[in-house]
Amino acid sequence: MLTDIHPKLPMRDKNITKEFYKNNLGFNVFGSADFDGYLMMEKDQIQIHFFEFKAIDPKENYGMVYIRTDNIDSFYQSLLDNNTQIHPNGPLEIKPWGQKEFSILDPDSNLLTFGQSIST
Repeated sequence: MLTDIHPKLPMRDKNITKEFYKNNLGFNVFGSADFDGYLMMEKDQIQIHFFEFKAIDPKENYGMVYIRTDNIDSFYQSLLDNNTQIHPNGPLEIKPWGQKEFSILDPDSNLLTFGQSIST
């Protein structure tokens, strides 16, 4: 029986990743252990884990995660208010597949897409 999923994304610098997710997206560090080369962040009901990959070239990183939300307009506005850069190809819009979505890139070019169903 499956119960949760915690995507693991690459990071070059733990402190930069931690500060970005904390200050730009409102995440908090999950757990009390400080593992070398590993980071766990959480917000509301989700966690994202990060593993150290110092040699990754952000221009060649294809890390992606899709995060569902139940208040996308408010979350999007909070990111704009916080001067978080929205992906140039990912502004908030309604997609043909029935989702309202937007995307951002983290410091290592992991693509985070946030979406909310527009159907009932």
